[in-house]
Amino acid sequence: MFQHGAWRAFTMTQHRTDSTLPRLILGSSSVYRKELLGRLGLPFETMAPDIDETPHPDETPEATALRLAREKAAAIAVRVGPALVIGSDQVATLDGLQIGKPGNHTNALKQLQLMRGREVIFHTALCLWDGRQSNAAAAAQVCNVQTVVRFRDLEDAELDAYLRIEQPYDCAGSAKNEGLGIAILESIRSDDPTALTGLPLIALTGMLRRAGVPFFSAGRAAQ
Repeated sequence: MFQHGAWRAFTMTQHRTDSTLPRLILGSSSVYRKELLGRLGLPFETMAPDIDETPHPDETPEATALRLAREKAAAIAVRVGPALVIGSDQVATLDGLQIGKPGNHTNALKQLQLMRGREVIFHTALCLWDGRQSNAAAAAQVCNVQTVVRFRDLEDAELDAYLRIEQPYDCAGSAKNEGLGIAILESIRSDDPTALTGLPLIALTGMLRRAGVPFFSAGRAAQ
């Protein structure tokens, strides 16, 4: 459940730095992804890739999420050179059909009415692009994490009130689980607990380790 926007970048300062760490860039403008990545204590920057997120004809939801995560990372990697770039995308599905970002209150209410009392699958795709690799095929690590969410069977009045309070109109599935939207959910099942918020940290830390990022080196010890 996330947002995207035009190109912009800034550096996020962390308490602990290590000169041996490669440059790390989060390819997203989402404050929620930024907060999640910040938990790892690594210095990083954020950039928002401006790409077309329209699904291709006959593309499966999982394929859409994987393609967009890769394209987001690649769009930034080509500009920044030898750095590690994180791209992520999320697609919600009900009965195999993609549920996009509603864009307005009317569409969001229709989505929640359709999903109440039912299970929705969220595909959270992740790509770590290693710009230090000369071979594009070897540069990208990609995966998809599925999260199964059951929505509470709530009356229209409650759904309408929730939407007016949080206004999650730029979120796939019309709810922010990291905010008040958690109150309209009945259960969440996933192997990666932060995937639903938009950045699966278990998968990401595995990718970063394979890319040579040390999480527990002496250089990162608290001063």
